[in-house]
Amino acid sequence: MAKLTDFLIEYLGDWPGTPGLTIAGAEVRIRPGWDGQLREVVGVGSPQSAVISVPPSSATLARDRVLSWEQAQAALPEVFARPDSRVYYGTFRWTYQPTDLPDAGVWIPADDPLVPPWLHPFGGDVLMTLIDGKYAAGVGIKRHNASGLEISVGTEPEHRGKGLAAGLVAQAARWILAQDAVPIYLHDPANVASDRTANAAGFPDEGWQILGMG
Repeated sequence: MAKLTDFLIEYLGDWPGTPGLTIAGAEVRIRPGWDGQLREVVGVGSPQSAVISVPPSSATLARDRVLSWEQAQAALPEVFARPDSRVYYGTFRWTYQPTDLPDAGVWIPADDPLVPPWLHPFGGDVLMTLIDGKYAAGVGIKRHNASGLEISVGTEPEHRGKGLAAGLVAQAARWILAQDAVPIYLHDPANVASDRTANAAGFPDEGWQILGMG
């Protein structure tokens, strides 16, 4: 868990590991993320502990208004005076033991003509399954910090149900572990396909959640 803790401290600004909710006023919330975008509100919650990370200028008001992880959904838009914003919760997974599936793809520069547009923003190399020389499925890596890298996966409709996504995610997770980082996998709780992929690739659901506001 040490690498995961290192990731969370840098990603959120704090991870005390003590029961209850911590509101962290973090400089990282006023710096561009992996894709150059600002994310003013990010939270991670385990069954025991939770941290909601906000800009330092918003931390005092957030501590006064957000008294629990569950209450954040209603309170955070008020803190930021954005009544039309929506706070969402997703499933947060990680692994140190990805499933030993066969490699399903090859690493290709993100600007290669074979790479579909959705993978371009990840930069560096992306992991792709090619069938008959064409893109069938792929993984991009969100490089949040040196301790934690997040996997995003997509499969073309005609190639779904073949296990390509699970194979790519497991392969990417092994590569991330080789970089001395922890692989992260996030998804909408209602996304049954993502849940299936995560389980097959060795990312168990430990009851953790990710929080954001958009």
